[in-house]
Amino acid sequence: MSDTPVLQPLAPRHSLGEEVHGLLLARLMSSVIPPGERIAIDTLARDLGVSQTPIRAALTRLEAEGLVLRRHNAGFSAAPLPSAERTRQLYEFRLLLEPEAAAMATRTRQPGLLEDLRATLTEMEASLSDIAAGQGRFALADLRFHDRVASGSGNEVIAEALGRLRQPMQMFRLRFAPDVQDRAIREHGLIVDRMAAGDDRGAAEAMRAHIAEGQRRFEPFYRELR
Repeated sequence: MSDTPVLQPLAPRHSLGEEVHGLLLARLMSSVIPPGERIAIDTLARDLGVSQTPIRAALTRLEAEGLVLRRHNAGFSAAPLPSAERTRQLYEFRLLLEPEAAAMATRTRQPGLLEDLRATLTEMEASLSDIAAGQGRFALADLRFHDRVASGSGNEVIAEALGRLRQPMQMFRLRFAPDVQDRAIREHGLIVDRMAAGDDRGAAEAMRAHIAEGQRRFEPFYRELR
């Protein structure tokens, strides 16, 4: 992980394990740690001012989440980006489930759901001014938004199925321009507005349009890889 800035030691705001996991997750999703790069545990421990134990624990968790690979006698490395075909299939799956999850969440109206979703929008907006870790913060907030809609549906099977899909986190390791993030924030905002109005079909259509637009945004990147 050459040419990366030295990190400030972690502040004791949350558990050390959560802090380390969150930071490494943000660095992976923003491609500070590029796809396929070997992850040097001793370097991370030195940068963060922690022992290797929480680093290893965080990497093991990230392995389960599909963002890190571990090979015998080779250590950890950042997982490669998904193929174009895998990405297409993932979007097909999301288009089948997530719009209906948004409609169900609108009808279920779980206490605190709208507040939680609006909090993720606030975090997305705040990430735009964070030069050092903005892309990672944006990706984490987006992930929380979609996870919360899924859990808000009240259908545990849907929430679990979408929760097991760690590939969306992988795809955020592509670099987005701020104007793209602005558009994504507006799309999320429309979903929340439709849900707040009790418009279940409108929420479903807003979610469907958001996912389809996300797929369109990735197509140029994958054309370059072919």
